Amino acid sequence: MNEVINDIKREIKDNETVVLATSGGPDSMCLLNILLSLRDKNLKIICAHVNHNLREESKAEAKMVKDFSLSNNITYEYYEIKEYNGNTESYAREERYRFFEKLIKKYNAKYLLTAHHGDDLMETILMRIARGTKLNGFKGFSKIDERKNYKLYRPLVYVTKEEILNYVNKKNIPYAIDKTNMEDTYTRNRFRKYILPPLKKENKNIHKNFLKLSETLDLYDKYIEKEVKKETKKIYISKKLDVKEFNKKEEIIKQKIIYNILEEEYKENINLIKEKHINSIIEILENKKPNLKIDLPQNKIFNKTYDKAYIYENGKIEKYDYIFKDELTLPNGHIIKKIEDTKEKSNYVIKLNSNEIMFPLHIRTRKSGDKIEIKGLNGHKKIKDIFINEKISNKEREIFPLLTDNQNNILWIPGLKKSKFDTSNSQNYDIIIKYF
Repeated sequence: MNEVINDIKREIKDNETVVLATSGGPDSMCLLNILLSLRDKNLKIICAHVNHNLREESKAEAKMVKDFSLSNNITYEYYEIKEYNGNTESYAREERYRFFEKLIKKYNAKYLLTAHHGDDLMETILMRIARGTKLNGFKGFSKIDERKNYKLYRPLVYVTKEEILNYVNKKNIPYAIDKTNMEDTYTRNRFRKYILPPLKKENKNIHKNFLKLSETLDLYDKYIEKEVKKETKKIYISKKLDVKEFNKKEEIIKQKIIYNILEEEYKENINLIKEKHINSIIEILENKKPNLKIDLPQNKIFNKTYDKAYIYENGKIEKYDYIFKDELTLPNGHIIKKIEDTKEKSNYVIKLNSNEIMFPLHIRTRKSGDKIEIKGLNGHKKIKDIFINEKISNKEREIFPLLTDNQNNILWIPGLKKSKFDTSNSQNYDIIIKYF
């Protein structure tokens, strides 16, 4: 246990307050006793015990932890989960950490300690290899995680379960055994019983190699994350992604950029995003087609339009009619603005002669019976038919912008069609408008 003790001495300053998540099992009781052995550091230890009420032994285990704490002048805090909502394991974890963070705040503690050890780290990494995960998933868990107001610290990562059992038995420290930890029903238990023993037989200190792997992957991941943040700031501005610049990046950077964008969008609901979503987004960004989109959870859409991409809500948006002067951000996430001279001839730019139109200009959604006199064609064409031909979805049609003058002449369907009012580069024009 020397490595554990020395690490705690280096990490935690004297006179600190620490909260220890104490289940009553050999791991947490071992760590509790180690903290007691560091009395010269004058630590204030808060023993936090959660009764999950899932086994008959729960009350006896709570009493055992309480008695040990109070007999050693340790502050004891207790929380009982009386009923569960949704997935039992997930709900229990949420409740535990809600309780622990409440204590962190109550006692102004800098650390939350948990008793995860070397075997736990190996099991976690191996399970994630078996299931598949991203780079930061393969590291398992870190010795220290920086949280908002505290550090989550796992000092027992240096030792195995066997070493912990030897320690508590030698010191005559009371502890409880959860019999469900040996049932083959749970994936982790099967790894613990059948996968780890052969590995330890090959190398009794293999857990230290896993720890080294975890720390190395953590270093790589943090470096990549730092670089990704720099790149994201350059190409994701005002919630719009520069598609051309994005496609110049390396694959790992692309994945991280998309994940960061989605994390910003979904916040605490980021768990709704799966690898398939990220892969699908990258596919449409790399696709040569100019207009593509995919559905995302919570009724959101990731949309690519030429060299820009963005996320928008797939809800009902009210019709609009805006006076256009110099620049306008539209409900669909696009921007229309006047620009300086350009040679561009695409449907994303229109050039107008102010003597041929009536001001003010308007940006509005379509109305029943709307028609446009398309440049180079005789007669008018219904806006509805153009949307159908261009495969614009019904929802997009309702919010698609039209540029009109004050006499309701439709001058432009941005990105799709220009009217007879558009002038060529060789003709007279004094207004240039672009759709971004």
